[in-house]
Formats: sequence, C-alpha cells, structure tokens
Amino acid sequence: MASGKRDPKPGDLIEINRGIYRHWALYLGDGYVLNVTPVDEGAPSLLVSTMSIFTRKAKVKKQLLKEVVENNDWKVNNKYDQFHTPLPVKEIIQHAELYIDMEVPYDVLSKNCEHFVTMLRYGEGVSDQAKIAIGSMLAVGAVAVASTVLVGLLRGKSREKEY
Repeated sequence: MASGKRDPKPGDLIEINRGIYRHWALYLGDGYVLNVTPVDEGAPSLLVSTMSIFTRKAKVKKQLLKEVVENNDWKVNNKYDQFHTPLPVKEIIQHAELYIDMEVPYDVLSKNCEHFVTMLRYGEGVSDQAKIAIGSMLAVGAVAVASTVLVGLLRGKSREKEY
C-alpha cells in the first residue's frame, strides 16, 4: 500500500491519486473508509468514475483504506477546512454510516466522489476537480466557437476576392 503524508483520523478526507483523476474517500477509523463505487463491483478502480458516468448511480461502500488505495499514492487532504467548518466528528461518522451499501445518484460534474465525502464532512458537497473540468470544457467550447467564427470570416474574405 502506498503511504499518505500523515495518519488519518476519523472524519478526514482521503485523496487518492488515480493518475487521470483523484478518487476521494472519508476515513471512518480502524483502517476503514467510506467511498462511492460503481454499481458493478467487479470493475477495476480505474473504471470507477467512467462506469458511474454511464449508470448515473454509484454504491456507497465501507472498505479497508488499503484496498481502496491499492498501489496508488494517497494523502489526508482536508483542503476545504479553511473555507468550511467541519461538522463534529461523531456527526460525520454517524451520518456516513447511514449510507453504507446504499445506491446514490452519481454525476461526474455535480455528484461525484469528492462531492459525496465533502457533503459528509461539511454538510455541503464541494469539488475543485469538477470546477476545473467545467472550466476546461467551457474553455474548449469557447475556442471551438472562436475558431468557427474565424474560419467563417476568412472564407468570407476569400470569396470576396474571387468575385
């Protein structure tokens, strides 16, 4: 198991580096985390977000941290504590345990694994990862529109010269 930067405490957010994305879990204690997984439990971890995108639902699982992390790098990352006040640990854990084995809605941009665990910790779902993805999509869309307009203008100018 890859190691984190410090020992997690109940209620901590665990960030797992999966390469192309970050998977998030909530540390429950005694080596266990709560995280959202695809409804098809047989899928490799890399497909977690991809499969959930198509099914639009996920299953909340209580699993050992070492099983969720596999060989990926991970760390405790309560990065939103400076902007949001965490709920009391006892309340976080009690609320989290109500979700074990439940199916929940999943959307990579508005209800992903980071939204889920931050909702448990702060009472509000937050995801920088989703904000970055939305910003990137908007930027790509703006470039596509600008390119189309530019090509249209250039074609219009070239036609004027031909006639």
